[in-house]
Amino acid sequence: MERRSFIQHAGLAGILAAGSAPVFAQGAPEVKWRLASSFPKSLDTIFGGALTISERVAKSTNNKFQIQVFAGGEIVPPFGVVDAVQQGTVECAHTAPYYFFGKDPVFAFACAVPFGMNCRQQNAWMYHGGGLQAMREFLAGYNIINFPAGNTGAQMGGFFRKEIKTVADMKGLKMRIGGFAGAVLQKLGLVPQQIPGGDIYPALEKGTIDAAEWVGPYDDEKLGLYKVAKYYYYPGWWEGGPELDLFVNTKSWAALPKDYQSILEAACYEANVDMVAKYDAVNPPALRRLVAAGVQLRPFPREILLASWKAANELFDETSEKNATFKKIYEPWSKFRNEEVLWWRVAEMNFDQLMATVTSQPATAAPKK
Repeated sequence: MERRSFIQHAGLAGILAAGSAPVFAQGAPEVKWRLASSFPKSLDTIFGGALTISERVAKSTNNKFQIQVFAGGEIVPPFGVVDAVQQGTVECAHTAPYYFFGKDPVFAFACAVPFGMNCRQQNAWMYHGGGLQAMREFLAGYNIINFPAGNTGAQMGGFFRKEIKTVADMKGLKMRIGGFAGAVLQKLGLVPQQIPGGDIYPALEKGTIDAAEWVGPYDDEKLGLYKVAKYYYYPGWWEGGPELDLFVNTKSWAALPKDYQSILEAACYEANVDMVAKYDAVNPPALRRLVAAGVQLRPFPREILLASWKAANELFDETSEKNATFKKIYEPWSKFRNEEVLWWRVAEMNFDQLMATVTSQPATAAPKK
């Protein structure tokens, strides 16, 4: 490129770069929203998803669009955020949609369903498998538009005060577990308890409950669950890839300038990717610390897993008979899940199994030519 041409192009680029921010700042309206989280501030990973959204939106609009984040219970109860967004009490909320299984089991599809999809499969369904469209049609009835905005990855099965070996050991057990999973385990005799994250430790410590599941090693360590229950079970078959969502009031969304809408949507994408990346980084060392502290890792007995699988499918059928919207989403969802699992069996699962095998053995020198 000729020197004069380069200077002309560089000069134009410089003018655009220097002028774009002030023009945007001068012409853009100031918007202030309140976001109600379902999570306590102490859980920096899951609560942090809302902060990621807030910070990105503010930076991208030169602080013209600000979202103030409130922890669970500060202005809205952790399980009251759907009502708050629906009624316009707050503009948006960051939550786990399956918390609202009691309102309608369809909510669970936007988060996790027992024996459902892992994180990547959930994203595939939401973004490219029709999931987002299906959930937005459903949530429109609550004056809500949703955006995937976080994922924990596959979760642990939780801390138990005593060892469990058979289905009979589940009967009468009081466990902090809600939504669809609680309904499934209820079929096995377990007594599910819906308790917010910040209240789990005292309930387990006092013996109000016998077991509790939350997320995984990093968060469970922060909650201190290992101090009052030493048996740590896996996997959390009810949460293979639980999605967190940003729920936005539809009127508030419609009132946003188009560029703000685009920025908010992009911020949710960022939160969705960042949260699972952080969990994947912090869970391994946290698990090591828990084991060093005396935690006993236990896989769920096969008898319990198979009984849970049977109970889950019975519940899917029962719910489909009573709820037409659930059936409408469940049928294509289950087909998509099964196709994903078939693909995983070919490449992803085999690669993971290979790596689990070779990294557990001493590395050997490369063969000589």
